[in-house]
Amino acid sequence: MNFLRFTELCQKGLVKNKRVFIRADLNVPQDENGVITDDTRIKASLPCIQLALDAGAAVMVTSHLGRPKEGQWSEADSLAPVAQRISQLLERPVPLLKDWINGVSVQEGQMVLLENCRFNVGEKANDAELSKKMAHLCDIFVHDAFGTAHRAECSTYGIAQFVNVACAGPLLSAEIEAISKALSSPRRPLAAIVAGSKVSTKLTILKSLASKVDQLIVGGGIANTFMLASGLPIGKSLCEPDLVEDAKRVIHDMKARGAEVPIPVDVVVATSFSADAVATIKSSKDVKSDELILDIGPESTQHLATQLLKAGTIVWNGPVGVFEFDAFSKGTQGVAHAIAQSKAFSLAGGGDTLAAIAKYGLTDQIDYISTGGGAFLEVLEGKTLPAFEILSQRAVSL
Repeated sequence: MNFLRFTELCQKGLVKNKRVFIRADLNVPQDENGVITDDTRIKASLPCIQLALDAGAAVMVTSHLGRPKEGQWSEADSLAPVAQRISQLLERPVPLLKDWINGVSVQEGQMVLLENCRFNVGEKANDAELSKKMAHLCDIFVHDAFGTAHRAECSTYGIAQFVNVACAGPLLSAEIEAISKALSSPRRPLAAIVAGSKVSTKLTILKSLASKVDQLIVGGGIANTFMLASGLPIGKSLCEPDLVEDAKRVIHDMKARGAEVPIPVDVVVATSFSADAVATIKSSKDVKSDELILDIGPESTQHLATQLLKAGTIVWNGPVGVFEFDAFSKGTQGVAHAIAQSKAFSLAGGGDTLAAIAKYGLTDQIDYISTGGGAFLEVLEGKTLPAFEILSQRAVSL
């Protein structure tokens, strides 16, 4: 994909004395007192900010936070705690500008944080006039928020249409390159793990991947639907019977290509969904009517691990069992360790996936961890994200 990189502009000295508008993802979790509980996204955004400051730019940064009502400022959705944290991390004052859309005063080598972009009326609707006002504030627009790349909003898309120069920041560039490496030109065999509670939420992803991957591993409630489609009993497990035909079609399409959808041969069941439920390992053919499938069994885990160790590329979205409960976490743990040990290029995304990776201490052993939930899923569906589209349209050689 052809797009302009902010790092290249900095290296060429084209950023000095320029007004740079960075769209970051600073949507951090906070407790009931407004205290930031996890500053990972803030830290991930700092390299782009520091790059702009070091290059001598006048830096403006904005982000969304929460889901405020447009046109109404609220303390709960204010970026004030974020400004304070960035100031601490950069060891420099970072003013927060509340009313910024009609003009920003910032000097070269300085940074200001622009209040929650979703306070502006028209932001989510990608209003053209609001987009033009944003574009008028700067010389260079830098999109560095992959988590918003699937949304066409003023601060993610509209501004890029009207600004002089639109480019991708280091975070977004890394996401584009990692996804392209995994899906556009993968090293084979290409294995994809798609798990979750419902087939319906990921049906388009499954259908899209069925035409691309060599092995499509399904897990969680999705696996139950595929087991039912294969004629196996699933007891009272979470399932979508009305999508059994769709599951059969995915299995058929994979087989037609000489590829595989591995169906669990053994599972871990319980009679209730709870952390202290008694876990029982049994053959997939022997699940009783009053039992819930909450994980794959050791034989299935070993089979998947063996296949993953042979893979050339692995795309992972979703744990294969209820990993939050220790008794039903062995399948996800086994799969996670196999991915970490594999020589394949591994790309992981999705909140639960990242939580599992962190739980097993494997963050440094996965090649690329995507920062975007919805954006990551839409890429797996085969969609062209709005951010990628507009940056590609605006790509120019300078």
